[in-house]
Amino acid sequence: MYVKVRVVAGMRKEKVKKINAVTFEMTVKEPAERNLANKRIRTILAEQYKLEEANVRIVTGHHSQSKIFDVAE
Repeated sequence: MYVKVRVVAGMRKEKVKKINAVTFEMTVKEPAERNLANKRIRTILAEQYKLEEANVRIVTGHHSQSKIFDVAE
């Protein structure tokens, strides 16, 4: 299943807003450098869907605020 994520990195507080079953808006503390924000988003998605991180991978949007993740259930 593909999941769309709109993210703002480098914020003071982390927020996760679930728009619908496959769309999220997030703010994360990690900066958008050295793949830190993408790793944190991957961890959050794994927690949301109660999966291991290995089952969540980024498909598109490595350098963008809009990302698509593949969540293998």
